[in-house]
Amino acid sequence: MTSPSALAIEPRGTFDAELRVPGSKSITNRALVIAALADGESELVDPLMSDDTQVMLESLGALGCAIEMQEGAWRVRGRRGHLQRSPAALRVGNSGTTARFLTAAAALADGPVVIDGSPRMRERPIEDLVRALERLGVRAEVLGQHGCPPVRVHGGGIRGGRVAIDASGSSQYVSAVLLVAPYARSDVVLDFAYGKLVSRPYVELTLRLMRAFGAECDWTEPFGVRVAARRTYRGRRYEIEPDASSAVYPFCAAAIAGGRVRVLGIPPDSVQADLGLLEVLERMGCEVRKGPDWAEVRGPLGRLRGVDVDMNDMPDAALALAVVALFANEPSTIRNVANLRIKESDRLKALETELRRLGARAHATRDSLRIEPGRLQGAEIHTYDDHRMAMAFALVGLRVPGVAIRDPDCVSKTWPGYFSVLEKL
Repeated sequence: MTSPSALAIEPRGTFDAELRVPGSKSITNRALVIAALADGESELVDPLMSDDTQVMLESLGALGCAIEMQEGAWRVRGRRGHLQRSPAALRVGNSGTTARFLTAAAALADGPVVIDGSPRMRERPIEDLVRALERLGVRAEVLGQHGCPPVRVHGGGIRGGRVAIDASGSSQYVSAVLLVAPYARSDVVLDFAYGKLVSRPYVELTLRLMRAFGAECDWTEPFGVRVAARRTYRGRRYEIEPDASSAVYPFCAAAIAGGRVRVLGIPPDSVQADLGLLEVLERMGCEVRKGPDWAEVRGPLGRLRGVDVDMNDMPDAALALAVVALFANEPSTIRNVANLRIKESDRLKALETELRRLGARAHATRDSLRIEPGRLQGAEIHTYDDHRMAMAFALVGLRVPGVAIRDPDCVSKTWPGYFSVLEKL
């Protein structure tokens, strides 16, 4: 029996749909930080309004940045690299980008800033970022347990220099330092400890936005990145493209239910990591087509094929892929995704539990997940206050009767209207 707080998903036939997904969360939060630091006013067009971007807006406001929100665009008055202290702690909820980016940005404040978040955020590590900032001359300390928030940053600026940063757990540590590096007193060079960087495309996304606002930055040899000091940001108009991390769900809906789904507004030169899932869906038997401002998936003519795939560059898309794998004719393995264990939930453990609840055989290791399709059954899916668990497992209900999603409102973290869009496909 479905609990009152769960949303039942009704099975349906094949799709023939076109839609536009919300603006990219990754781009919106990066652009907000850059615009807040820039010289002059910026206009961010088609930004995402969601829980994650709301806490970023509120936090930047507390740091003295004036943001005027209009329909379809936000105007941000840049502070030329100087933020003000906040007497109250910045509350970032469970937004990883906000917590990490503001920890670095607070180095440019004129006094101490404390960054804190939800109970789950207090379990998500941040110490490697703080240590890298300290080596760049920033006074900061982790106040929480086991290297997790809250964090206090004393402000006063960034010296700069060459440091090693452990980016094996999260690329957001690297992006956080990069975003503020143009305001260091000398060039910043980051070397990746152990030669490892997870989710490299997200760092490329950061560099692209920085260059668009006037920064000078690039990859270095053998494995790192450099940012020139005093090549600071200039305000400008910037259009935010649709969110590839959101687009994976309608793409996967076509793979599961059949038919055609086209997502509009995706530029052909996009570097958003999760668009890499299109190639994986092709390997599974789907047809993928791309146009000048759209991408389209058509479901397979027969059964989906299983895959063995490294998802290190696009870990967020792993959840949707795991659900698609339920409908394949052979097992699938998702590899090199250890950082899923420190996301909004322990996603590898959560995936293993909920896939089994649906009747599949699933086995998670430290950094991988194997899915063996079985006779599927309806179930009430636990979402662990994790928006991507809710969005991914709702797709099962397109084919399997009796699927319901607990706490469906958790999707407001990145796509508040997700279930209404899914219903209208």
